[in-house]
Amino acid sequence: MSTEDTILHRPAAPDYEGKQEYNIIVYAENRIGLLNRIAIIFSKRKINIESLNTSPSEIEGIHRFNILITESYEVVRKLSRQIEKQVEVLKAYFVTNDEVIWQELALYKVSTEEITEKVTVERLLRQYGASAVVIRKDYTVFAVTGHKEETDALVKALEPYDLIEFVRSARVAIIKDSAGFHEKLKEFKAVEPGEDLVENEFLEKGDKIFTM
Repeated sequence: MSTEDTILHRPAAPDYEGKQEYNIIVYAENRIGLLNRIAIIFSKRKINIESLNTSPSEIEGIHRFNILITESYEVVRKLSRQIEKQVEVLKAYFVTNDEVIWQELALYKVSTEEITEKVTVERLLRQYGASAVVIRKDYTVFAVTGHKEETDALVKALEPYDLIEFVRSARVAIIKDSAGFHEKLKEFKAVEPGEDLVENEFLEKGDKIFTM
């Protein structure tokens, strides 16, 4: 397969000993109990999952998990290999924040009276790109998409103005240098029952570019 058809993966150096945020991206069949078994892999090692998102992927019947943790390269590498041992899992990748485009959705419930009476609040909402989702007499709900630091900053800014409620979604992320996983996933779907799948052959490639 040509390099045009590859997904470029530049993982953190294998000898990196410090901790940083990693996105573990898992492609798996949508089966009951899988999420619980994946969660047990982390809980047994006393590793906290900071964010967990599951959603359909570009392939029908295949779901995508995005798991955010703060750990060292070696720990994340071993976790990914353990996740791949689950029967339903087709592939597990891990990437740093620099290697993905990611966003989170945040909702803010604010007193409508505060918004209408204080120009400062309206100016703050415009500054952070907030859009109104629901407007009622007693409160208004605004939505903002961005990074955690951005959504947290708006929480701090709104605290003096009767912020009633705040909630933030899990992270969604797309690998920057990815040409798409759909062809690889189609290959997995085509494998006959009983055929052996190659264990995650990309996890120990270091600075090499892996092909799909």
